[in-house]
Amino acid sequence: MELGTRNIKVALRRLRRFAREGAAEELDLEDTIQSTARNAGYLDLKMVPERHNAVKVLLFLDVGGSMEDHVRVCEELFSATRTEFKHLEYFYFHNFIYERVWRDNRRRHTEKMATWDVLHTYGHDYKLIFVGDATMSPYEIAYPGGSVEHNNDEPGAVWMKRLLDVYAHAVWLNPQPEDRWGYYDSIGLVRELTGDRMFPLTLGGLEAAMRELSH
Repeated sequence: MELGTRNIKVALRRLRRFAREGAAEELDLEDTIQSTARNAGYLDLKMVPERHNAVKVLLFLDVGGSMEDHVRVCEELFSATRTEFKHLEYFYFHNFIYERVWRDNRRRHTEKMATWDVLHTYGHDYKLIFVGDATMSPYEIAYPGGSVEHNNDEPGAVWMKRLLDVYAHAVWLNPQPEDRWGYYDSIGLVRELTGDRMFPLTLGGLEAAMRELSH
């Protein structure tokens, strides 16, 4: 089934855990009907606190290079995620996670955020979602200086471990067709680093990923 923003939203809702909080802002239709009936037909509006999705999400999106082939589906995923999760923080990276990420891809060379700051800013109760095709040289993951954009002092694998040590609930969504995963050593390495929590960016893959995050 084609994904599309609507279908993505349906899949993401599997992760929803609503909490009643805040001021009374939402109409309680059932209670309003019952109260109005008891009030001899005079309208008696009943309000309840607005429902919010209590799940907190950290979204990391791979941009540039081979990800240009997957722009449309990633835009749909991003749009749906922003709608479904009230507590959402998002960052961009290229190919793999290193010591810095960024919020605005147009200013990626001037406005970056240290990955250490991410780890110390957002609590361990956040769910971690990576989106990327994981198609690169294994050297970019496993060795210092492996990044194609800068001289990274520590391997990307080290940063991935640090993130997963803090955020126990994590998945990697891969827009690359699953039947091609075996052709890329880098995909196998990322699957190993993430504890085999890589899922295809399909409707079924999204649903499976949300089940994993809800554990």
